[in-house]
Amino acid sequence: MFDGLKDKLDKFRSDAAEATEEKAEPVEEETDAEAAQAADSAVASDEEATAEAADDDTTEADESAGESADIEDAGTEDQGSGASFTDKLGSAVRGRVVIEEDDLEDPLWDLEMALLESDVEMSVAEEILDTIKADLVGEERKFTESTAGIIEDALRDALLSVMSVGQFDFEQRIQDADKPVVIVFTGVNGVGKTTSIGKLSKYLEDRGLSTVMANGDTYRAGANEQIKEHAANLDTKLISHEMGGDPAAVIYDGVEYAEANDIDVVLGDTAGRLHTSNDLMEQLAKIHRVVDPDMTIFVDEAVAGQDAVNRAREFNDAAEIDGTILTMADADSQGGAAISVAHVTGKPILFLGTGQGYDDLQRFDPEALVDDLLGE
Repeated sequence: MFDGLKDKLDKFRSDAAEATEEKAEPVEEETDAEAAQAADSAVASDEEATAEAADDDTTEADESAGESADIEDAGTEDQGSGASFTDKLGSAVRGRVVIEEDDLEDPLWDLEMALLESDVEMSVAEEILDTIKADLVGEERKFTESTAGIIEDALRDALLSVMSVGQFDFEQRIQDADKPVVIVFTGVNGVGKTTSIGKLSKYLEDRGLSTVMANGDTYRAGANEQIKEHAANLDTKLISHEMGGDPAAVIYDGVEYAEANDIDVVLGDTAGRLHTSNDLMEQLAKIHRVVDPDMTIFVDEAVAGQDAVNRAREFNDAAEIDGTILTMADADSQGGAAISVAHVTGKPILFLGTGQGYDDLQRFDPEALVDDLLGE
């Protein structure tokens, strides 16, 4: 999963580490005793030079008092600059280097291009780069420390900052909510929305939560047969009406059935739609007025990349969503949608579809995904 993106992130780590190392000129390591002796010698030499200068200046007796004060002030000033020199010498002795922005210019440019080629949304790519620069520029490290490790930490922080937006404990929210919990699914046709309903039904049932499905997709001829098959396979109740019926009425009937039979969760399907389809968007708005769902989940394909990111933004603008399921994540080598969707919508990715089976639904864990992307 996301193998192409993994390779590009690994190349950035390698290039950035190499570029930074090239700017560094290692100093021979010294022991603590040698470092202290070198520092003491530097201070002593500085003080000796100050004393000689003072002797040269005391040639006239009638100005001795004033000259003594000048010498004392000069000695104090020189000792201050001597301490600064000692600090610099100590830094050199310790063998440290500061990472400069220029060191990272070429690797960061290459990373930006790689992210955009992987369908990462422009503003998300820019935020990742800004976070990396903020973490790395000015960072002091020892020559003995791994530059690659420091760069990897910065890359980890940057990825997590854009992927962790809005994360919440989905299962805990379901457990804590008043029952029945009503979840409505939306998205365009053909992205695995109905199959995701079947997977989530199995996921919840495995965790002790009962479900009922409600087919609000009354526009597509094969929609009822498709969800009916999932319900039969999972031994789950399905509420449906005739083709062309009112979607809001179907889901409302699902809620009534759940209330009468102590069902925990209602999973309501809706017709695939584009945000520009006014009639269908009005139907979705009506569902929200009539049913007032606890969650609206947007479903799209991870492999759709930038298209999925754009649709998620558009659906959220048209009818606010609470989270996203990305299907076909197992077939996606780029990972742009997985990195970008939460950031552009402000709402979390909740699940990844990773296959055709009912168990192929994986909770989205940003930290685990970043570990995988960075090869840990």
